[in-house]
Amino acid sequence: MKDLLRELCLINGISGDETAVREYIIEKVKDCCEYRTDNLGNLICFKKGKKSSDKKVMIAAHMDEVGFIVTSIRSDGTLLFGTVGGVDASVAIGRQVTVGRKGISGVIGSTAVHNLSKEAREKSPEISSLYVDIGAADKAEAEKYVSLGDSICFDSEYIEFGSGRIKSKAIDDRAGCAIMIKLMHEEIEYDTFFIFNVQEEIGLRGSTVSAYSVKPDIAIVLEATTAADIDGADGAKKVCSIGEGPVVSFMDRSTVYDKGLYRLAFDTAAQENIKCQTKTMIAGGNDSGAIHLSGSGVRTLAVSVPCRYLHSPSCVIGYSDLEDMYRLVKSLTSKVAE
Repeated sequence: MKDLLRELCLINGISGDETAVREYIIEKVKDCCEYRTDNLGNLICFKKGKKSSDKKVMIAAHMDEVGFIVTSIRSDGTLLFGTVGGVDASVAIGRQVTVGRKGISGVIGSTAVHNLSKEAREKSPEISSLYVDIGAADKAEAEKYVSLGDSICFDSEYIEFGSGRIKSKAIDDRAGCAIMIKLMHEEIEYDTFFIFNVQEEIGLRGSTVSAYSVKPDIAIVLEATTAADIDGADGAKKVCSIGEGPVVSFMDRSTVYDKGLYRLAFDTAAQENIKCQTKTMIAGGNDSGAIHLSGSGVRTLAVSVPCRYLHSPSCVIGYSDLEDMYRLVKSLTSKVAE
């Protein structure tokens, strides 16, 4: 699954511009399922199992990643931009990026320290104060390569380091996509829908559409969630920890999760000797927020890989957690349909 994750993470696909990611996934799954793409761009796949169930089960992950979008080209050829999803300015300064379909290289710059007022130096930077330098001499030259509305993506290597650690951009949520692709290549017990959603990072837009289309009874949402297990974070503020297995949430800012499914996840993990942990803060949200409210309601569970430095070009996970997440989801996919 490492090769699959690496290939997925290195594809650029911010919210609203997921085409390349979707095309890659289609090539991987087209021979093992029925699939279609809806008007918003969600990839809806159906895989026949050994048996049918009275319960319609949906497994979902989102294809998009956070990034930026070009909003203006200045006279000196530098680009102003807005965020696509939640990106803090502090993780953007000095980062290498690629711009537009042509993949123009650039660097995110900010006002030089010696040109900042004392007051400005004491404040956290804001996105509005940053720009992308693509090496253009002036606006006219920049306009030959870049247009307003072009996507800007982090240009970040995929690296394996330390004790089973993986660092890359877009692990949120290409990790979930990788698990779903792997599951679809195996024999499954029951008929299952696998949904690759768009535009999660800007308001759960893809899942709002796909959930109404599929009309599931039960949904398992695969995600990445913040691990703050570093020095200075104590108790619940760690949220979850790398190396302690997949994270099963009881509640976040958009969903109170199904109690029965929550207990089933931990019971299954214990039975199969899989490490598993819960999210110790009520924070964040994911596609569950839209899915569980669709139609007449959907019993929903979220299973996430713990990830340090989320929404940055250097997301970090433990590979053992990803493997354990795959094992848990594979087992749950059958159990929830029984």
